[in-house]
Amino acid sequence: MGAARLELRHDRSIYRIDGGWFKARWHFSFDRYDDPNNVGIGTLRVFNHDTLVPGAAWPMHPHRDIEGITYVVSGEFEHADSLGNDGVLEPGGVQRMRLGSGAEHSERNHSRTEPMEFIQMWILPSQRGLAPSIEQRQYTLADRTDRLLRFLKPEGSDGEGVTVAQDVSMYVTTLSPAKTVEHVVGGGRGGYLYVITGAVRANDESLMKGDAAYVVDAGTLRLAASETSELLLIDTPLTR
Repeated sequence: MGAARLELRHDRSIYRIDGGWFKARWHFSFDRYDDPNNVGIGTLRVFNHDTLVPGAAWPMHPHRDIEGITYVVSGEFEHADSLGNDGVLEPGGVQRMRLGSGAEHSERNHSRTEPMEFIQMWILPSQRGLAPSIEQRQYTLADRTDRLLRFLKPEGSDGEGVTVAQDVSMYVTTLSPAKTVEHVVGGGRGGYLYVITGAVRANDESLMKGDAAYVVDAGTLRLAASETSELLLIDTPLTR
């Protein structure tokens, strides 16, 4: 199999908003950012990198018929929802909130002194009206160092990761300088790659902190770090 084909998105091209108590980079159309030519890839419809100031919160708000995935980048992520769940996740923490037939949830910076960063992604589920639920797991730096850690997997599949009601997997890695990992994207599939920190070569392309890339065709994706780098990769079918 040949190399997976990429379409790069440089950091400066990604939409930014500063609300004072929060800052965000909305990779796809979201809220007041409306671009009909940029609505996601495959089943991935939202990819937001948010930063909250100490103590700040997105208040309780409703959603339905999405699989909301959160990855904690830094700080202390505090969750609450209308199902009665709550708790705090630290860096490397992962949460899947199923907002099928409808539920409310909130995100808060648990710390009163330090900012908090998290990435929130929305996946379109395989069916509508699923019962709301939550699943989460706390991973360590060692869990993802110099390997692709699959932290999200399709329901019914084997291996590690919280589950999602879609044929989607998500991976994270923290690569040491000169280390390399590979991922094979199957036929009819693609995805999204994001450089949280560091600098890498993705096949023949150079990406820096804040850069992203659509994976638009099947093949091997080779990721080589030139400095310590944290990367997030989504693997999704390209059609629903």
